[in-house]
Amino acid sequence: MIPRFNATAFSGLTTEMHKAFTTNGVLVLDELVSHQDCDRLRLHMNTMMQSFDASEHSTVFSTKSEAHAQDDYFLSSGHQTRFFFEEEAFDNNGQLTRPLPEAINKVGHAMHDTDDIFAGFARQPAFKTIATELGLVDPRLAQSMYIFKQPEIGGEVGCHQDATFIRTEPNSCLGFWVALEDATEENGCLWGIPGGHLGDQPKSLFIREGTQTRTEVLDDTPYEEDKCVPLLAPKGTVLVFGGLLPHMSRANRSSKSRHAYTLHVIDGAAHYPENNWLQRPASMPFGRF
Repeated sequence: MIPRFNATAFSGLTTEMHKAFTTNGVLVLDELVSHQDCDRLRLHMNTMMQSFDASEHSTVFSTKSEAHAQDDYFLSSGHQTRFFFEEEAFDNNGQLTRPLPEAINKVGHAMHDTDDIFAGFARQPAFKTIATELGLVDPRLAQSMYIFKQPEIGGEVGCHQDATFIRTEPNSCLGFWVALEDATEENGCLWGIPGGHLGDQPKSLFIREGTQTRTEVLDDTPYEEDKCVPLLAPKGTVLVFGGLLPHMSRANRSSKSRHAYTLHVIDGAAHYPENNWLQRPASMPFGRF
């Protein structure tokens, strides 16, 4: 069983926390974020959606297809705030079947630099402390996402490693996954493979070549999904895991949403390859905490 830690009065990683992260590849910190901050982020996202014109952009985000990955709207989102739809939010004629707030899959990938509310949330001292104490010499905020996991149509996310998509040499990708609502087995919580992070590189690389992307498989051995365990996350819980941890989430067929915020941090002391899909203009480098 993966240990849980109450982080209401967090002041730094304990020896037990370090051990849990090293052994399992994931750290479960309950109550690290206050319920008030969770509600504030959700309310702010609702306001942001009111300014989004769905008639101009209707890119679908899917882990089953990479069609979106060839879309300039997606590829240029590394320094923008972009909205992506759920696959099942459209009918056969391409028309939305539900209100916009119930049709969005996620928003990304640079709100932590383009929006004051998200910038403040991403740069909270606890996140910086964790990144530094887990060994990042020069922590840089690379990517952030607001994930809705909509009721009834929240799509499945297949087993993957974040280092496939956010690569540094050596690997330094660190994810902070914040439960803005209770994440349960019913509404599509994350599942992870304890100890599955041990190794030097991810099983595959998501490579950008100009305006196209491709996946390069390095190891075609299937993930041991039978070893996956649910990473239950009550509201305010933060899951911290490295880029090599295999994780997934099942479809949400329940009547409850599962809003979450994710932040990916890399080490500025590591090399960030130019063929990473997520690129920024020189005028907007990855910022610090």
